[in-house]
Amino acid sequence: MKLATLCYVRNEGHTLMLHRVKKADDMHAGKWNGLGGKFEDGESPEACARREILEESGLEVGRLELKGFLSFPGFQGDDDWYAFVFLAFEPRGTLLSDPAEGHLAWIPDPELTSLPLWAGAHIFLPRLDQP
Repeated sequence: MKLATLCYVRNEGHTLMLHRVKKADDMHAGKWNGLGGKFEDGESPEACARREILEESGLEVGRLELKGFLSFPGFQGDDDWYAFVFLAFEPRGTLLSDPAEGHLAWIPDPELTSLPLWAGAHIFLPRLDQP
């Protein structure tokens, strides 16, 4: 079992997305995704979210809002994955100019589902703003 976070950083009607185009063996190749990744030993979901956002974007965030929990049984022939989904607000810092996994872009919120996403993202992304 693997625990992970999936984070959507929001700012002024835009969401920070990562276009995964740099790694040849990336299971997410060509897709746009939020930021996140696997927990480190002893890490809380919130600590993992903050660390992954900083590592993948160069940004620190203020408020985190847990929006849900996704399960991916046997993901890509691997272990079962469980992801805590967060919205993150109040970004500060300087966006990385050349992240390791792809290209970062602030996407207007109404355009998110027009991107090449995983099929499931089309289901849960529109629901992130619901209370």
